[in-house]
Amino acid sequence: MHKNKILTLCCAAAVSAYSSAALAADVVIGVPNWPSVQATAHVLKVALEDKLGLEVELRDGSNTAVFKAMDAGSVHVHPEAWLPNLNHLKRQFVDGKKSIKMNPSGAIGTQAMCVTQGTAERTGIAELKELTNPEMAKNFDTDGDGKGEIWIGANGWGSTPIEQIRARSYGYDQTMTLKVMEETAALSEVDAAVKADKNIVFFCYTPHHMFAAHELVVLKEPAYDATKWVIVPPSPTPGWLEKSSAAVAWDNATLNISYAVSLEADQPKAAEALSKVSLDTDTLTAMTYALAVEKQDPAEFAAKWIEENQAAVDSWFQ
Repeated sequence: MHKNKILTLCCAAAVSAYSSAALAADVVIGVPNWPSVQATAHVLKVALEDKLGLEVELRDGSNTAVFKAMDAGSVHVHPEAWLPNLNHLKRQFVDGKKSIKMNPSGAIGTQAMCVTQGTAERTGIAELKELTNPEMAKNFDTDGDGKGEIWIGANGWGSTPIEQIRARSYGYDQTMTLKVMEETAALSEVDAAVKADKNIVFFCYTPHHMFAAHELVVLKEPAYDATKWVIVPPSPTPGWLEKSSAAVAWDNATLNISYAVSLEADQPKAAEALSKVSLDTDTLTAMTYALAVEKQDPAEFAAKWIEENQAAVDSWFQ
C-alpha cells in the first residue's frame, strides 16, 4: 500500500463531547480554528445581541464537530463553512438530513500552496510539481533527513485531507514531510523564515492577512478540472486516500454561513438574519488583519465594525 509521511503536531477535541454540551445561551456559534471565521463569529455575536437582545455564546470546535452539533441541536451556527472543502458535510446534513441550512451568499475564497518571495528567488521554484524533484525538495529540509517540509493545514480543516490527497496525486508526498499543525504555529514559522532568509513552502488561502503581512508567491498548477478532482471523504476505513485524486489547482471556494434548521423555530428572527448576512472577501481580509496583525480585541473590533457599517447590518434584520 502506498504510504506517505505526515507529521501531525496537534489534535482535535472529541466530537461526541462537543456535540453533547449543554446549551447555555439563546444562540450558540461554533468557531473553528482560522482567523476569518473567528472574526465573522464575533461580528455575528455582537449583531445578534445588539439587534435582537439575545444571549450568544461562542464555542470552539472543528468543522465536523460543529456540523454534528448543529444537527444535534447543541450548536446553532457555523460562521464560515468552506465549499468544496466541506462538501461531504453538506451532503450529509444540508442535502441529506436537511437539519442545516446554508446562506447562499458566500464570500469567495482561494486556496493554494505558497512560498515567500525570497524563497522563490533563492530556489527558482515557480510550480507546485517541482516539489517532486528531490533536489528542489532539499531546499525545504530543516531537520537534515533529506526531505523537505510543507505545512498542509490544521487538524479539523476540510482542506487538510484534500491537501494530503493533492500531495499524493502530484507525488511530493515522497519528497516532502506533510506537516499538520495549528495555523498560529505555522505562520510563526513563516515569520521566522522571512526574518532568517530561510526557504519555506506552505498552504495559503484568501481571505487572509498573510498576503498583507508578507510578499508571497502562489505556486502555479494546472487549472482546476472537475474531471480530475476526485475527493473521497476521509474515513477511518482504509482506502479513501488511494481512491482520491486531485493533481490540479483548487476551484474557487465559497464561504457560507450555516445554521441549524431548529433555529427557525427557536429564534426565527436570528435565523432570518443569518440567511441575509453578506460579507465579501475584502471585508473578511480586513477583519482578519485587524484581529491577527493589529491584535485588536475581537469583541471591541466587532462592535466598532458594526457601528461603522450600520446600514449593511440593518439590512440583515429587515
